[in-house]
Amino acid sequence: MSHALPDTASTTTPSGMDWSDDGQTVEVTFDGVALLAYTYVATDEQNESPRPYFHPLRTRGGNAVTAYRPHDHTWHKGIAWSLPHLGPDNFWGGPSYRRGKDYQWLPNNGAMRHQAVTAAGSDGGTFTFAHSLQWITEPGALVVEEERTFQAVPGGDDESWTLIFETAMTNVSGADIHIGSPTTEGRENAGYGGLFWRGPRDFTGGTILGPGGATGEELRGQRAPWLAFVGQHDETCRFSTIVMVDDPSAGNPQPEWFARTEPFPCMGPAPFFNEEVLFTAGSTLRFRYAVVIADGTSDAGRAAGLAGRAAGLLAETAG
Repeated sequence: MSHALPDTASTTTPSGMDWSDDGQTVEVTFDGVALLAYTYVATDEQNESPRPYFHPLRTRGGNAVTAYRPHDHTWHKGIAWSLPHLGPDNFWGGPSYRRGKDYQWLPNNGAMRHQAVTAAGSDGGTFTFAHSLQWITEPGALVVEEERTFQAVPGGDDESWTLIFETAMTNVSGADIHIGSPTTEGRENAGYGGLFWRGPRDFTGGTILGPGGATGEELRGQRAPWLAFVGQHDETCRFSTIVMVDDPSAGNPQPEWFARTEPFPCMGPAPFFNEEVLFTAGSTLRFRYAVVIADGTSDAGRAAGLAGRAAGLLAETAG
Protein backbone atom coordinates (compact mmCIF):
# COMPACT_ATOMS: atom_id res chain seq x y z
CA MET A 1 0.00 0.00 0.00
CA SER A 2 1.31 3.47 -0.81
CA HIS A 3 0.19 7.05 -0.34
CA ALA A 4 0.76 10.06 -2.56
CA LEU A 5 0.33 12.19 0.57
CA PRO A 6 1.88 12.16 4.03
CA ASP A 7 0.24 9.81 6.49
CA THR A 8 -1.45 12.84 8.05
CA ALA A 9 -2.42 15.82 5.93
CA SER A 10 -4.78 18.76 6.35
CA THR A 11 -5.51 22.09 4.79
CA THR A 12 -7.83 25.08 5.10
CA THR A 13 -8.97 27.03 2.04
CA PRO A 14 -10.42 30.53 1.69
CA SER A 15 -13.71 28.96 0.57
CA GLY A 16 -14.43 27.78 4.11
CA MET A 17 -13.67 24.17 3.24
CA ASP A 18 -11.27 22.24 5.48
CA TRP A 19 -10.06 18.68 5.02
CA SER A 20 -7.80 16.24 6.78
CA ASP A 21 -6.41 12.77 6.04
CA ASP A 22 -4.93 10.50 8.71
CA GLY A 23 -3.93 7.76 6.27
CA GLN A 24 -7.13 5.80 6.80
CA THR A 25 -10.01 8.29 6.73
CA VAL A 26 -10.39 11.60 4.95
CA GLU A 27 -12.74 14.17 6.51
CA VAL A 28 -14.23 17.28 4.91
CA THR A 29 -15.65 20.27 6.80
CA PHE A 30 -17.43 23.24 5.30
CA ASP A 31 -18.24 26.42 7.23
CA GLY A 32 -17.52 24.58 10.46
CA VAL A 33 -19.80 21.59 9.73
CA ALA A 34 -18.24 18.14 9.30
CA LEU A 35 -19.98 17.14 6.06
CA LEU A 36 -18.36 13.77 5.44
CA ALA A 37 -15.89 11.16 6.53
CA TYR A 38 -14.68 8.64 3.96
CA THR A 39 -12.89 5.63 5.42
CA TYR A 40 -10.82 4.28 2.55
CA VAL A 41 -8.76 1.77 4.54
CA ALA A 42 -11.43 -0.55 5.95
CA THR A 43 -10.61 -2.83 8.89
CA ASP A 44 -13.95 -4.61 9.24
CA GLU A 45 -14.37 -8.32 9.82
CA GLN A 46 -14.04 -10.44 6.69
CA ASN A 47 -17.70 -11.54 6.84
CA GLU A 48 -18.70 -7.88 6.45
CA SER A 49 -16.71 -7.57 3.20
CA PRO A 50 -14.26 -4.81 4.21
CA ARG A 51 -14.60 -1.91 1.78
CA PRO A 52 -14.47 1.90 1.80
CA TYR A 53 -17.53 3.77 3.03
CA PHE A 54 -18.88 7.26 3.69
CA HIS A 55 -19.96 7.78 7.31
CA PRO A 56 -21.01 9.99 8.84
CA LEU A 57 -22.57 12.19 6.18
CA ARG A 58 -24.26 15.36 7.41
CA THR A 59 -26.38 18.14 5.98
CA ARG A 60 -25.13 21.73 5.93
CA GLY A 61 -27.16 22.15 9.12
CA GLY A 62 -25.26 19.34 10.82
CA ASN A 63 -27.90 16.59 10.72
CA ALA A 64 -26.49 13.06 10.30
CA VAL A 65 -28.10 11.10 7.43
CA THR A 66 -26.24 7.75 7.50
CA ALA A 67 -26.16 4.67 9.69
CA TYR A 68 -23.11 2.55 10.52
CA ARG A 69 -23.19 -1.19 11.34
CA PRO A 70 -26.91 -1.32 12.25
CA HIS A 71 -27.67 -4.39 14.34
CA ASP A 72 -29.96 -5.90 11.69
CA HIS A 73 -27.30 -5.78 8.96
CA THR A 74 -23.89 -4.96 10.39
CA TRP A 75 -22.37 -4.91 6.89
CA HIS A 76 -24.46 -1.85 5.97
CA LYS A 77 -22.17 1.15 6.32
CA GLY A 78 -23.30 4.67 5.41
CA ILE A 79 -22.96 4.94 1.65
CA ALA A 80 -20.75 2.30 0.07
CA TRP A 81 -20.12 0.78 -3.35
CA SER A 82 -21.16 -2.82 -2.66
CA LEU A 83 -21.83 -5.78 -4.97
CA PRO A 84 -23.41 -8.95 -3.50
CA HIS A 85 -23.02 -11.14 -6.61
CA LEU A 86 -19.72 -10.60 -8.41
CA GLY A 87 -19.70 -14.05 -9.93
CA PRO A 88 -19.65 -16.44 -6.95
CA ASP A 89 -18.11 -13.80 -4.68
CA ASN A 90 -19.79 -11.40 -2.26
CA PHE A 91 -18.47 -7.84 -2.02
CA TRP A 92 -21.54 -6.68 -0.08
CA GLY A 93 -21.08 -8.49 3.20
CA GLY A 94 -23.18 -10.91 5.19
CA PRO A 95 -24.72 -14.13 3.86
CA SER A 96 -25.20 -14.84 0.14
CA TYR A 97 -28.52 -15.68 -1.51
CA ARG A 98 -28.52 -18.92 -3.47
CA ARG A 99 -31.33 -20.10 -5.70
CA GLY A 100 -33.55 -22.58 -3.85
CA LYS A 101 -31.47 -22.36 -0.67
CA ASP A 102 -32.23 -18.84 0.68
CA TYR A 103 -29.39 -16.98 2.42
CA GLN A 104 -26.29 -18.88 3.45
CA TRP A 105 -23.08 -17.93 5.20
CA LEU A 106 -20.36 -18.85 2.74
CA PRO A 107 -16.58 -18.36 2.66
CA ASN A 108 -16.97 -15.88 -0.19
CA ASN A 109 -16.87 -12.40 1.39
CA GLY A 110 -14.26 -10.45 -0.53
CA ALA A 111 -12.53 -7.20 0.39
CA MET A 112 -11.83 -3.95 -1.47
CA ARG A 113 -8.29 -3.04 -0.44
CA HIS A 114 -6.92 0.48 -0.79
CA GLN A 115 -3.68 0.73 -2.74
CA ALA A 116 -2.74 4.39 -3.23
CA VAL A 117 -4.13 7.91 -2.96
CA THR A 118 -3.87 9.51 -6.39
CA ALA A 119 -5.46 12.92 -5.69
CA ALA A 120 -6.62 14.90 -2.69
CA GLY A 121 -7.31 18.60 -2.43
CA SER A 122 -9.72 21.50 -2.67
CA ASP A 123 -10.06 23.76 -5.69
CA GLY A 124 -12.62 26.52 -5.97
CA GLY A 125 -14.65 25.18 -3.07
CA THR A 126 -14.81 21.61 -4.43
CA PHE A 127 -12.96 18.85 -2.62
CA THR A 128 -11.65 15.94 -4.71
CA PHE A 129 -10.26 12.61 -3.52
CA ALA A 130 -9.13 9.73 -5.72
CA HIS A 131 -7.53 6.38 -4.99
CA SER A 132 -6.84 2.97 -6.46
CA LEU A 133 -8.13 -0.31 -5.01
CA GLN A 134 -7.83 -4.04 -5.51
CA TRP A 135 -10.73 -6.43 -5.02
CA ILE A 136 -9.54 -9.61 -3.32
CA THR A 137 -11.74 -12.68 -2.85
CA GLU A 138 -11.86 -14.42 0.53
CA PRO A 139 -9.55 -17.20 -0.77
CA GLY A 140 -7.11 -14.47 -1.84
CA ALA A 141 -7.57 -14.07 -5.62
CA LEU A 142 -7.29 -10.64 -7.25
CA VAL A 143 -10.35 -10.15 -9.47
CA VAL A 144 -10.85 -6.39 -9.96
CA GLU A 145 -8.64 -3.33 -10.03
CA GLU A 146 -10.54 -0.10 -9.46
CA GLU A 147 -9.94 3.63 -9.82
CA ARG A 148 -12.36 5.61 -7.64
CA THR A 149 -12.97 9.34 -7.28
CA PHE A 150 -15.36 11.42 -5.23
CA GLN A 151 -16.02 15.12 -5.00
CA ALA A 152 -17.80 17.18 -2.34
CA VAL A 153 -19.48 20.26 -3.80
CA PRO A 154 -21.38 22.73 -1.58
CA GLY A 155 -24.58 23.99 -3.18
CA GLY A 156 -25.28 27.55 -4.20
CA ASP A 157 -27.67 27.80 -1.25
CA ASP A 158 -27.00 27.15 2.44
CA GLU A 159 -29.24 24.07 2.54
CA SER A 160 -27.52 21.45 0.38
CA TRP A 161 -24.31 19.96 -0.90
CA THR A 162 -23.57 17.24 -3.45
CA LEU A 163 -21.38 14.16 -3.31
CA ILE A 164 -20.22 12.97 -6.75
CA PHE A 165 -19.07 9.35 -6.84
CA GLU A 166 -17.26 7.77 -9.80
CA THR A 167 -15.76 4.32 -10.25
CA ALA A 168 -13.92 2.51 -13.04
CA MET A 169 -13.64 -1.26 -12.40
CA THR A 170 -11.38 -3.45 -14.54
CA ASN A 171 -11.76 -7.22 -14.61
CA VAL A 172 -8.25 -8.59 -14.04
CA SER A 173 -9.35 -12.10 -13.03
CA GLY A 174 -8.50 -13.60 -16.41
CA ALA A 175 -12.08 -14.86 -16.87
CA ASP A 176 -15.51 -13.43 -17.62
CA ILE A 177 -17.62 -12.55 -14.55
CA HIS A 178 -21.40 -12.30 -14.34
CA ILE A 179 -22.53 -9.51 -11.99
CA GLY A 180 -26.02 -9.93 -10.56
CA SER A 181 -28.16 -9.62 -7.46
CA PRO A 182 -30.35 -11.75 -5.21
CA THR A 183 -33.12 -11.18 -7.76
CA THR A 184 -31.08 -12.58 -10.65
CA GLU A 185 -30.44 -15.53 -8.29
CA GLY A 186 -34.19 -16.01 -7.78
CA ARG A 187 -35.31 -13.74 -4.92
CA GLU A 188 -38.16 -11.52 -6.10
CA ASN A 189 -37.74 -7.73 -6.00
CA ALA A 190 -34.45 -7.86 -4.09
CA GLY A 191 -32.06 -6.60 -6.75
CA TYR A 192 -29.85 -4.53 -4.47
CA GLY A 193 -26.23 -3.83 -5.28
CA GLY A 194 -24.30 -0.76 -6.37
CA LEU A 195 -24.01 2.59 -4.59
CA PHE A 196 -26.11 1.84 -1.51
CA TRP A 197 -27.28 4.32 1.14
CA ARG A 198 -28.38 3.08 4.55
CA GLY A 199 -30.27 5.77 6.43
CA PRO A 200 -30.39 6.37 10.18
CA ARG A 201 -32.89 4.40 12.22
CA ASP A 202 -35.13 7.46 12.75
CA PHE A 203 -35.75 7.69 8.98
CA THR A 204 -37.75 4.44 9.12
CA GLY A 205 -41.18 5.08 7.63
CA GLY A 206 -39.91 8.06 5.62
CA THR A 207 -41.03 9.09 2.14
CA ILE A 208 -39.64 7.86 -1.18
CA LEU A 209 -40.10 10.29 -4.09
CA GLY A 210 -39.49 9.74 -7.79
CA PRO A 211 -39.91 11.61 -11.07
CA GLY A 212 -43.40 12.73 -12.06
CA GLY A 213 -44.68 12.72 -8.48
CA ALA A 214 -44.35 8.94 -8.01
CA THR A 215 -43.99 7.87 -4.40
CA GLY A 216 -43.61 4.80 -2.22
CA GLU A 217 -41.93 1.42 -2.26
CA GLU A 218 -43.65 0.53 -5.54
CA LEU A 219 -40.72 2.43 -7.08
CA ARG A 220 -38.46 -0.48 -6.11
CA GLY A 221 -37.38 -2.24 -9.29
CA GLN A 222 -38.51 0.64 -11.52
CA ARG A 223 -36.20 2.52 -13.87
CA ALA A 224 -35.72 6.23 -13.23
CA PRO A 225 -32.97 8.86 -13.59
CA TRP A 226 -33.17 9.72 -9.88
CA LEU A 227 -34.84 8.86 -6.59
CA ALA A 228 -35.23 10.80 -3.33
CA PHE A 229 -35.83 9.94 0.32
CA VAL A 230 -37.20 12.30 2.98
CA GLY A 231 -36.72 11.45 6.65
CA GLN A 232 -37.28 13.07 10.01
CA HIS A 233 -34.69 13.17 12.78
CA ASP A 234 -35.22 12.25 16.39
CA GLU A 235 -34.48 14.89 19.04
CA THR A 236 -34.55 17.91 16.70
CA CYS A 237 -37.62 16.77 14.69
CA ARG A 238 -36.01 18.33 11.63
CA PHE A 239 -36.30 16.83 8.15
CA SER A 240 -33.56 16.01 5.66
CA THR A 241 -33.68 14.99 2.00
CA ILE A 242 -31.38 12.62 0.10
CA VAL A 243 -31.50 12.61 -3.72
CA MET A 244 -29.47 10.11 -5.75
CA VAL A 245 -28.98 10.85 -9.46
CA ASP A 246 -27.55 8.64 -12.20
CA ASP A 247 -25.11 10.09 -14.74
CA PRO A 248 -26.23 8.91 -18.20
CA SER A 249 -22.85 9.87 -19.67
CA ALA A 250 -21.34 6.83 -17.92
CA GLY A 251 -22.92 4.81 -20.73
CA ASN A 252 -25.09 2.42 -18.72
CA PRO A 253 -28.84 1.76 -19.03
CA GLN A 254 -31.02 3.90 -16.80
CA PRO A 255 -30.85 2.17 -13.41
CA GLU A 256 -33.52 0.28 -11.62
CA TRP A 257 -33.75 1.28 -7.98
CA PHE A 258 -33.73 -0.52 -4.68
CA ALA A 259 -35.46 1.48 -1.95
CA ARG A 260 -37.24 0.71 1.31
CA THR A 261 -38.84 2.63 4.15
CA GLU A 262 -39.61 -0.44 6.30
CA PRO A 263 -38.16 -2.15 8.28
CA PHE A 264 -35.29 0.27 7.69
CA PRO A 265 -34.54 3.17 5.33
CA CYS A 266 -32.30 2.53 2.34
CA MET A 267 -31.92 3.50 -1.30
CA GLY A 268 -29.63 3.05 -4.26
CA PRO A 269 -29.42 2.75 -8.04
CA ALA A 270 -29.10 -0.97 -8.78
CA PRO A 271 -27.48 -1.58 -12.18
CA PHE A 272 -27.74 -5.38 -11.85
CA PHE A 273 -31.28 -5.57 -10.40
CA ASN A 274 -33.16 -7.89 -12.78
CA GLU A 275 -30.53 -8.86 -15.32
CA GLU A 276 -26.95 -10.04 -14.95
CA VAL A 277 -24.25 -7.97 -16.64
CA LEU A 278 -21.39 -9.79 -18.34
CA PHE A 279 -18.10 -8.32 -17.11
CA THR A 280 -15.70 -9.68 -19.70
CA ALA A 281 -12.07 -10.39 -18.88
CA GLY A 282 -9.94 -7.27 -19.31
CA SER A 283 -12.90 -4.91 -19.73
CA THR A 284 -13.71 -1.82 -17.64
CA LEU A 285 -17.11 -0.87 -16.22
CA ARG A 286 -17.76 2.76 -15.29
CA PHE A 287 -20.48 4.19 -13.04
CA ARG A 288 -21.05 7.76 -11.88
CA TYR A 289 -23.65 9.24 -9.55
CA ALA A 290 -24.51 12.39 -7.62
CA VAL A 291 -25.95 12.31 -4.11
CA VAL A 292 -27.59 15.52 -2.91
CA ILE A 293 -27.77 15.94 0.86
CA ALA A 294 -30.20 18.70 1.80
CA ASP A 295 -31.71 20.18 4.92
CA GLY A 296 -35.49 20.27 5.10
CA THR A 297 -38.39 18.27 3.80
CA SER A 298 -39.19 17.99 0.09
CA ASP A 299 -42.27 17.60 -2.03
CA ALA A 300 -42.17 16.33 -5.60
CA GLY A 301 -41.25 19.75 -6.94
CA ARG A 302 -38.31 20.36 -4.64
CA ALA A 303 -36.99 16.83 -5.11
CA ALA A 304 -37.13 17.26 -8.90
CA GLY A 305 -35.37 20.61 -8.59
CA LEU A 306 -32.55 19.15 -6.50
CA ALA A 307 -32.22 16.26 -8.94
CA GLY A 308 -32.09 18.66 -11.88
CA ARG A 309 -29.33 20.72 -10.29
CA ALA A 310 -27.36 17.57 -9.55
CA ALA A 311 -27.76 16.37 -13.13
CA GLY A 312 -26.42 19.70 -14.29
CA LEU A 313 -23.45 19.39 -11.95
CA LEU A 314 -22.73 15.90 -13.27
CA ALA A 315 -22.73 17.24 -16.81
CA GLU A 316 -20.45 20.15 -15.88
CA THR A 317 -17.89 17.93 -14.17
CA ALA A 318 -17.95 14.94 -16.53
CA GLY A 319 -14.52 13.84 -17.68
